Amino acid sequence: MSEYDAICVGAGHNSLACAAHLAKKGWKVAVFERNPVAGGAVQTRELTLPGFRHDLAAMNLSLFAGSAFHRMYADELKTRGLEFVPVADCFATAFPDGRWLGVSTDVEKTAARIATFSQADAQAWRGLVAAFPGEAQHLFRLLGSPMSARALAATGWKLWRGKGTAGALDTARLLLSSPRAWLDAHFESPQVKATMASWGMHLDFAPDIAGGAVFPYLESMANQSFGMVLGKGGADTVIRALEKMLAAAGGVVATGAEVAEITTSGGGATGVRLASGETHSARRAVIAGVAPRALASKLLPSGSGNAGFDAAMRKFRHAPGTMMVHLALSDLPEWRASGELRRFAYVHLAPSLDQMARTYQQAIAGMLPDEPVLVVGQPTTIDPSRAPQGGHVLWVQVRALPADVQGDAAGEIGPSHWDAIKERYADRVLDRIETYAPGLKDKILGRAVFSPLDLERENPNLVGGDQICGSHHIAQNFLFRPAPGFARWNTPVQKLHLVGAATWPGAGVGAGSGFMLAQQLAGA
Repeated sequence: MSEYDAICVGAGHNSLACAAHLAKKGWKVAVFERNPVAGGAVQTRELTLPGFRHDLAAMNLSLFAGSAFHRMYADELKTRGLEFVPVADCFATAFPDGRWLGVSTDVEKTAARIATFSQADAQAWRGLVAAFPGEAQHLFRLLGSPMSARALAATGWKLWRGKGTAGALDTARLLLSSPRAWLDAHFESPQVKATMASWGMHLDFAPDIAGGAVFPYLESMANQSFGMVLGKGGADTVIRALEKMLAAAGGVVATGAEVAEITTSGGGATGVRLASGETHSARRAVIAGVAPRALASKLLPSGSGNAGFDAAMRKFRHAPGTMMVHLALSDLPEWRASGELRRFAYVHLAPSLDQMARTYQQAIAGMLPDEPVLVVGQPTTIDPSRAPQGGHVLWVQVRALPADVQGDAAGEIGPSHWDAIKERYADRVLDRIETYAPGLKDKILGRAVFSPLDLERENPNLVGGDQICGSHHIAQNFLFRPAPGFARWNTPVQKLHLVGAATWPGAGVGAGSGFMLAQQLAGA
C-alpha cells in the first residue's frame, strides 16, 4: 500500500489540473485511471487509418487557453509541449437554400455577411461586439468563481456597481432567457438566429429552454472577439503537457488502474481500493472525477451517510446522447454554399430554430431524429499536421440522440440497440452532409462511428453518450450543480470531493472545477 496526500480518481483534464496544482504546492499526489491512456473526453487517436489523428470527443481548446489555470502555468505548459493553433474563421452555418453565414475574427467581414440577410442585424451585431468587453468581465467572473454565497455576492456587487440597476437586470435576463427569446429580442433574420442558437445545442439547450441564451451569446461574441484555438496535432496536447507537468512535480499517473471503491472510515475518505485489489491511502483528500451516479452506486457501496445526497447523485439528470462520426478524407468537403466554408473550424448543419427544437424533442422522446443537428469539424484546414500530406480528417458530432432507441422519426429504423443500428444512422448523417457538400462520400478513405453507448464504454462519465456529463438546465446549474448544497466540489464524506463537468462551472475543456478545488485545498 502506498500513501499520498491526495488521490484523484480518473485522469480527465480537471483531475490532472487539480493534481498538478496540488503537486506544485508540495502535495504528494497520485491519479488512477481505468483506461490505458489519460485524458477522459480529451483524447486524440488514429481511429480510421494510420497517420489520421482524430479528436475522439473534445476538439475546441479555447476555454483552456483562456482559463485561470493556463494563465498561471502557461510558460511551463508550453515547455511541456502544449501548443495551440489559432483559428480566425471560427464557425458557420450552411442553409438548405445554398446560402451561408460565418463568424470570423474580422468584425467587418462578419457584419458584411450578416448584412446580406439583414442590415439591421449587422448593426445589432456590431453593437453587441462593442459592448462585449463590459459584459464579459461580469459573466467570466461569475463562471470563474466558486459557487459560494460570498463569491456570488461579490459578483453581484461588482455587476451593480459597473452597470447600474438596469444593466444588472439586463444581465440577469440574459442568464434566465431561452435562446429563442433572447435572439428574437436582438435580431430579425432567421438565419442569424439559427447561426448563434446552434451553440446552445452543444450544451443541452434547445431554442426554447430557459437559461440557454448565455451560451450562444458567449460563444458567438468570444469567437468574434478572440477567435478560437485548437491543439497542434490534436486536443491531447493538453493532456500530454499536464501529465509531464505533474510528473515533474513528483506526481504519479497510473493508467490501466481502475478504482473499484473509495474507502472510508469515521465519516471521512481514507483512500481507494483498485479493481486489482491494491489499496492506497490518502491523508488529505480523495478527488473523484466521475459522473455523480458512479459515486453513489459504485464507488461508495455503503453510501455517503447522507440519504438526500445519495438520491440526488443517482437522479442526476444527463443530457441527450451524441454520436461521433470520424472520417479520413482525400480532400475537404466541397460545400455547395461557398468554397469559403472549407476554411472554417466548425460548420453547423442546424438551419433553423424550429428544426433544432424538433430534433431535440424527438431525442428526448426516445426517437432517432429525422434531421439530426450536425457539428462538422474541419480541424485539418487549420492544422494540417493531423493527417498525411494532402489528407484531411472530418470530426462530425451528431447532437441530441436517445441512449435508448424507441423508434425513428423518419420511420426507417425500428427500435433496436445502438450496436445494431449505428452504421445505418451514420449513413443518414452522411446523406445529410452530402446534400450540403455533394461528392463527400467519394472522398472517404476511412470511417469510425461511435454511438452514444460506444462513447459511454470509452468513458463511463459520458452516460448515455452525454458528452457534457449532465444537463446544464437551470435546475441543475449554478448553486444546483451537481446538487443543492454541494456546488463547491464537496460531499457529505469528509475529505472526499467531486470534480469534472458534472460540477460547477460545468462542461468544456476549461479546467475550472479542478483548478478551483485545488486552490481551495492548498490555500490558493
